Amino acid sequence: MMIHDITKLAGKYKARKRIGRGEGSGHGKTSGRGHKGASSRSGYSARHAYEGGQMPYFRRLAKRGFPNSEFRTEFWIANLGDILAHPDFARGGVVNAEKLVAAGLIRDTKRPVKILGDMGSFKETGLKVKLQITADRVTDSVRKLVTDAGGTVTESGTRRDRVRGVDRNAEDRRPKNLTKKPSVRAAKKFDPAKLKAGDAGDEG
Repeated sequence: MMIHDITKLAGKYKARKRIGRGEGSGHGKTSGRGHKGASSRSGYSARHAYEGGQMPYFRRLAKRGFPNSEFRTEFWIANLGDILAHPDFARGGVVNAEKLVAAGLIRDTKRPVKILGDMGSFKETGLKVKLQITADRVTDSVRKLVTDAGGTVTESGTRRDRVRGVDRNAEDRRPKNLTKKPSVRAAKKFDPAKLKAGDAGDEG
């Protein structure tokens, strides 16, 4: 068989639609645009989700919740199983963003790195080497596996963690820099006159 003997697969190539070439073609006369209306005129293009003036679908749906996409932190993800499967980390050692980039497990260091605990093919054998992991975020399962094997885990935290005063390596991970706002009831009870009277008494 020669290359010119091979026939094209049925349905692989679709015939070009030739409009305005007679009614027998099925695309003649109005060329598939129908009669009158804005869509039959030249230069017309409907905007996204436009339904001819009626209430569009996305506005008919109930509005609920808060979209957090604008403030979401995008991570580069690396699984512990993929790290162990790479020859650079098969015997343990230091694991950080720069080494993960060099190993091809993440693309670059522009995003924060998060290490997940999916062991993959190492699920049966477990973690047998000592790793010194430094990443922006590390799951609790990874922390337990690494520390049980004699390794160390250091979480540097994201920018949001640092702004909120969250120490991800401490047992208490509650934010330390949040300003507690007084309640409305406390604000109503506040009397500046009493405060001035108290200050005057202290001075005497």
